[in-house]
Amino acid sequence: MRPEILNPLFAEVEALKGVGPGVAKTLARLGLTRAVDLAYHLPTGTIERLRVPAASAAMIGRIIIVDVTPFDSRSSAGRGPTRIFAADSDGNTITLTFFNNPGWAKKQLPQGEARTVSGKLEAYGDEWQIIHPEVLEGGAEPPLSEAVYPLTEGLTNRRMRELALVAIERAPELAEWVEPSLLGREGWRGWRSALTEAHSDPLASDARKRLAYDEIFANQLALLLIRQHARRRKGVPLAGDGRLTGRLDLPYSLTGAQDRVIREIQGDMAQAAPMLRLLQGDVGSGKTLVALFAMLEAVEAGAQAAFLAPTEILARQHVATLQRQFDAIGVRVAILTGRDKGRAREAVLMGLADGSIDILVGTHAIFQEKVSYKRLGLVVIDEQHRFGVSQRLLLTEKAAHPPHLLVMTATPIPRTLTLTQFGEMDVSRLDEMPPGRTPVETRVISDEKLPDVVDGLGRHIAAGGQAYWVCPLVEESEKSDSAAAEQRAQVLRLRFGPERVGLVHGRMKGAEKDDVMAAFASGALSLLIATTVIEVGVDVPNSTLMIIEGAERFGLAQLHQLRGRVGRGTAASTCLLIRGQQMSESGRARLGLMRETNDGFRIAEEDLRLRGPGEILGTRQSGEQTFRVATPEMVSELVPMATDDARLLLDRDGGLASERGQAARVALYLFERDQAVDLIRSG
Repeated sequence: MRPEILNPLFAEVEALKGVGPGVAKTLARLGLTRAVDLAYHLPTGTIERLRVPAASAAMIGRIIIVDVTPFDSRSSAGRGPTRIFAADSDGNTITLTFFNNPGWAKKQLPQGEARTVSGKLEAYGDEWQIIHPEVLEGGAEPPLSEAVYPLTEGLTNRRMRELALVAIERAPELAEWVEPSLLGREGWRGWRSALTEAHSDPLASDARKRLAYDEIFANQLALLLIRQHARRRKGVPLAGDGRLTGRLDLPYSLTGAQDRVIREIQGDMAQAAPMLRLLQGDVGSGKTLVALFAMLEAVEAGAQAAFLAPTEILARQHVATLQRQFDAIGVRVAILTGRDKGRAREAVLMGLADGSIDILVGTHAIFQEKVSYKRLGLVVIDEQHRFGVSQRLLLTEKAAHPPHLLVMTATPIPRTLTLTQFGEMDVSRLDEMPPGRTPVETRVISDEKLPDVVDGLGRHIAAGGQAYWVCPLVEESEKSDSAAAEQRAQVLRLRFGPERVGLVHGRMKGAEKDDVMAAFASGALSLLIATTVIEVGVDVPNSTLMIIEGAERFGLAQLHQLRGRVGRGTAASTCLLIRGQQMSESGRARLGLMRETNDGFRIAEEDLRLRGPGEILGTRQSGEQTFRVATPEMVSELVPMATDDARLLLDRDGGLASERGQAARVALYLFERDQAVDLIRSG
């Protein structure tokens, strides 16, 4: 339960003075629904003003506050501007220009009466002008330096600042959770002082660094507590005897990296403390084969394994892969997705409960309440970033004893993000590619050359090749996402024939998507037009050409994933990145890096720099909280410090029971990482 001292901060915004339903609705558009959200809605810069007796050429481009006397006005016909001519104390003429509400402007600035105005002084031909100046009344002048906040329609900067300060008034003085020597070394003030300073001086880097450190520290402490809790729970050691793995008929021998990682996993599973291991590997490095060995290890030891895939397409593909290997050695594999109903579903549920099913593959449906296992010993999660810490914890509640947990990422994740998101886990890396995989050649082509690309695609198909054509997300909606793909499919079906061109997008039903994917995998279709539903795991070795339209709109990790759909056989593969005419600097940088390298670990680090941690980890989709204050650069700098500090607290300073621990416990609730506290209390 949240400590009472924090309750005022977690009140809804409507509890604040001057906030009614209308203002609350406006604030909600910025994601500000509680006082704590307002307190952490920090300014992004400052407005600097000059208080001057008169204007001068040196002030062009600056925001000035100046006394003027209007002496003439001119209104344009129709929707043109209203211009009020005013003189300053030196007799300089300043044109005050208004593009709407001429009546209001003339009323506020009557001729012959002195007024104080504020705005940006600009040169307009031979004139000096201020567009839409603020007319200051009653002697009240804005501050010479004012913090600038992220806003939305219906909120002024001044109003946002007032609301933020009202919220901060609710912030209590909290006991210090940062280790004293670290606090002294960094010269940091207390938490509440830092929060106040970050609002009053947006350039106060020490205050922001302190606030960023606090949330990173709470995150790292929570992950260490979860790890500690998991290690203390009694699992079941699982040691295989090799009777099944020895009978596997693999098309090629394991790489050195696969062999090393399999031994690491076997070592973990043989312990009573449940395994918590993250498996990182680049696209095509053979993670699924490692998972296959881990699941067989569990089955050999008399346990069941569950394999969680992020999409139905992938779940069905994994089942096909596993059945090819396992049918011959008598291991029973089943699938369960949200689409499975009636007798088929009941048969699977019975097989799990009586132990006749060894391995279950599926989507989130495999962890619904009605699904019970006879002896669940291992959980494998594919495509980890779509499942947050909370979902990882939920999975481990499905067995009488906590099962061993193996988590796989589709693309590498930068080291600092591995620590912030998977800090409770041990990490294995597959840093070697299976033999025979040739690097994909990547080219960037202007969309003006689209007809040439289509001609080249025709030659590729005529020679018996298969290809993907990925369409971009036009707007933030699934509808437009599918519309772009449908439009492209229509054009290419006219060119190559409807029987040779398939289409998959996010709005199709699961069964439809599966049928199209199966037709493409079998070779019945030559071209698959798709949205990013084919982003992860889809495996068609004969497809050696990937065309990505509007490539500048995709993130680096997404482009790398899509490129990874080709180059899966022995033939040379090509990825064509089709770019539009209007490209941002970061878009240009992304496409340049894709052309330059196939190294997923390097791409991941660059993606972090360009996009930030929340985007890469997909935390916005998975419901995990991203950091409010910490930038990617701060995360890189502060994570090692915060992790060491959290370890010190647990190992040397008496954990949460100590005086500093009690303060840290409040921090866990303040930064909404209190799940860790609840875990400890429950077990």
